[in-house]
Amino acid sequence: MNTPIDISEESGVRYLHFGSDWVQGAMRLRKPNALELTYTREMMAGLLFREAPWPARVLLIGLGAGSLAKFVYHHLPEARVTVVEIAPEVHAVAHQYFRLPDEGERLEVHIGDGAEFVQDDPRQWNLIAVDGFDRHARAGALATQPFYAACRARLAADGVLSVNLFGQLRGFKTQLQRLRKAFDGRVLDLPECDSGNVVALASPAAGQSFDLATLKSRAANLKAVTGLDLLPTLRRLEKSGACPDGSVSL
Repeated sequence: MNTPIDISEESGVRYLHFGSDWVQGAMRLRKPNALELTYTREMMAGLLFREAPWPARVLLIGLGAGSLAKFVYHHLPEARVTVVEIAPEVHAVAHQYFRLPDEGERLEVHIGDGAEFVQDDPRQWNLIAVDGFDRHARAGALATQPFYAACRARLAADGVLSVNLFGQLRGFKTQLQRLRKAFDGRVLDLPECDSGNVVALASPAAGQSFDLATLKSRAANLKAVTGLDLLPTLRRLEKSGACPDGSVSL
């Protein structure tokens, strides 16, 4: 695979592009390990629904600028991270321009197809985060029914699947339907970000219900410990009418 890569900078933020205007990743130069883009922050929203030190084992499908990998590596020190990236040139750029750490005991990177990896690798994961698009914002095999079924099979009992969907694409609703089918409806789709991204969270087991006050308290603690601010996400979720009884299940 030959991925065209462009890098731009504006107002102290470095951006990754795959030969188009679509932003594939970003890093604020003064805060290289923070999650700059809203949707990347929401990809970690599973932290609100599980008790620390969850997650112990994290699988990231799609590396991009390495934002999620860096956040987990630096801010969740008990977690081990495996990244699957189809394009070796993306891996090289993440190292050179976006400060991706070297591989070691807590971080491994596989160059290969993410859908095939999930199908073939028998390991269980606490968190699987899927953020894989080509230069035309297409997810390909990462948006299929077999892939979502394979993700469910690879999740531990307390597992969460986090998927970056693009709400402005024609196949978005079909993608969400496939996700709900694979997880028997146990899917929480967060309100669309300004960028058009929709992050969906799915759980393989019957979900626990959390009142918004509890989630806001956890979000405040998470912000204090890691810098990750999910309070705006909870406010958007509340405003959207997705939790009329004042609680959220996952």
